[in-house]
Amino acid sequence: MERPMTDWALGTSEAELAVVLPRRWAHSQEVARRAVDLRQVLGDDADLLVAAAALHDVGYAPRLAVTGFHPLDGARFLRDSHGADARLVRLVANHTFALLEAEERGLRDALEAEFPLLEQQLLVDALVYCDMTTTPDGHRTTAEARVTEIVGRYGADSVVGRFIRHAAPEIFATAERVEAALAAQPR
Repeated sequence: MERPMTDWALGTSEAELAVVLPRRWAHSQEVARRAVDLRQVLGDDADLLVAAAALHDVGYAPRLAVTGFHPLDGARFLRDSHGADARLVRLVANHTFALLEAEERGLRDALEAEFPLLEQQLLVDALVYCDMTTTPDGHRTTAEARVTEIVGRYGADSVVGRFIRHAAPEIFATAERVEAALAAQPR
């Protein structure tokens, strides 16, 4: 049974994405389902991970897109409109190596000042893993295939293409760490 934070997160994500960006909503739903699969690894932070997974792309909603950088726009929305948990907001703001993309966009200082990185590596890694092993349509994939898909969709020389190619080694290392943590869990 889902807990109130996860119910709220899924409802908020659905309200912002389902109608205007149904593909992004499908992706967010599967990222949240992936996060549920990591409950055993995350322990007390499992609900926080599921909530962050559901909300990680909320900043793509057109009505929330102020800067055009979805991690920052989503985090500001969650903080300012919902007074959301600070760790949740920081996870959304920094998901999937957002600082590297913020650098490409000239927004790194703003992102770092408003939403410092969390020091909980496994929690941060788990969100990257869930996001980067889910296709835009909400299907499971590998981190390698996802990076290839992103470069193909945005173009290698775009801001996103440059960012994702730069982040790829860290994304792959993160996926390996999470898969190792999952394999170490008793069955």
